[in-house]
Amino acid sequence: MNILILGSGGREHTFAYKIAQSAKCTNLYVAPGNAGTKDVATNVAISPTDFDAIKRLVLGEDISMVVVGPEDPLVQGVHDFFLADLELKHIAVIGPKKLGATLEGSKEFAKEFMTRHEIPTAEYQSFTRETVEQGCAFLETLKSPYVLKADGLAAGKGVLIIENLEEAKKEFRSMLIDQKFGNASQTVVIEEFLDGIELSVFVLTDGKNYLTLPTAKDYKRIGEGDTGLNTGGMGAISPVPFADSDFMHKIEERIIKPTVNGLQKDNIPYKGFIFIGLIKVGNDPFVIEYNVRMGDPETEAVLPRVKNDLLELFEAVANQKLETIKLDIDERSTSTIMAVSGGYPDAYEKGKEIRGIDTIEDSLVFQAGTTIKDGKVVTNGGRVIAVTSFGDDFKQAIKKSYQNLEKLSFDKMYYRKDIGFDL
Repeated sequence: MNILILGSGGREHTFAYKIAQSAKCTNLYVAPGNAGTKDVATNVAISPTDFDAIKRLVLGEDISMVVVGPEDPLVQGVHDFFLADLELKHIAVIGPKKLGATLEGSKEFAKEFMTRHEIPTAEYQSFTRETVEQGCAFLETLKSPYVLKADGLAAGKGVLIIENLEEAKKEFRSMLIDQKFGNASQTVVIEEFLDGIELSVFVLTDGKNYLTLPTAKDYKRIGEGDTGLNTGGMGAISPVPFADSDFMHKIEERIIKPTVNGLQKDNIPYKGFIFIGLIKVGNDPFVIEYNVRMGDPETEAVLPRVKNDLLELFEAVANQKLETIKLDIDERSTSTIMAVSGGYPDAYEKGKEIRGIDTIEDSLVFQAGTTIKDGKVVTNGGRVIAVTSFGDDFKQAIKKSYQNLEKLSFDKMYYRKDIGFDL
C-alpha cells in the first residue's frame, strides 16, 4: 500500500515512524512533513488544506490511504472532499468527516452533544457579540476562576482561565468585540471551573466499534509549575498513574460508550481518533473537550507503546472491522519532553541549527518544527523537537528523556524541567 500522511509536526513524525515499520507499507509520503519524516518517508511540499494538490498527489502516486494528522483539514472537510470525488471516493481516509470534526471545530457544538447524551461536563453558556452583556452578567454568577473558551479552532491557545472577575469581563469583551482569536471567538463559551487533575484518553473508532489506546497526561503551560501562556504542549507521560482500573471503568461507561453511541444516534459517521480531554474531580471523570485527532505531544508518548501494526489498525477502521483487533500494549511507561524555540508561544526566530540529534541513545527523537537548510537540520517552528523514552515507571522515563535532551542544542532552546511534577 502507498500511504499519505497529512501534517508536519511531531505527531506526524510518530505516525510515519510507526507506519514505516509495517510490512503492508510500500511507499510512504508526508505532506508537508519535516526534517525527521524525511528519514522514513518522502516529503511533499503541499499544505494539508490544499485539497486539489492533495488529489493530484494521491492519483499521481497511486495512494490508497490518507492519514490526517492535524485538525484543520478535518474541520475544513478533507474526508468529505474525497467521498464527493469519483476518482477519490474509494480511497480510505483516517479522520472524521466535517460534521464529526465539528466536535473540535465548535466548543458549543461539543457541549450540546455532551448535554444531549448525558456525558458529564462543566456547566456552561455560550455568547456572541450581541449578547456580550448577558455574558458578563453570567460571569457574575460564577465563582473564581473563570473559564473562557473561543468556540472555534485557535491552535490550542483559545482557552483562558482567569482569577479576577473584572479581568475576566475585559478578556471576554476582547474575545467577542475585538476578535482576540479572530473568527474562532465569534462565539465564546463560558464554563464553570472544575478543580481537579487532567488526563487525555484516546479512542480509535470505525463508527461502530472502538479501541481505547493508552492514557496520557500532557503539560500545556510554557512555564514550570504550570505557569505562563498556553502552548501546543510541552511534554507528556503515558500511562497516567492515577487512572486505575476503577477510574478507567467510569470513563468507559460514562464517557466513551455514550460518545460512540451518541455519534451513531445523531447519524454522525466517524472513522478516526477521538481525543477526549478529561478532568478527574474527586473520583469522577468530566469531559473538558473533544478533539478529533491524536494529541501532540501525547502521540509521541502513546503510539510507541502500541505494539500493533498501525497500518492494520487503520485498515480495520476503514473497513469497519475494528472488533477483530486486539491491542498489544507495552506495559512500560513513556515520557515525551518537547524542546521549543526561545520566545515561544509568542514571537520566536527560525533557522537555528540543531546539534546533537545523532548522539541520542536509547530514546526516540520525533521532530516537529524542523526543516533542512544547506544540508543541516534547522528550527522551523515554535515546538521544535521531542525526546521520548521508556522506563519501568514515569519517573525513570522522564529521567532518561532529560539526560538525552541535554545532548541537543540550538540557539535559545528551552524546555520545561518539571514534566511530571504534579504526579
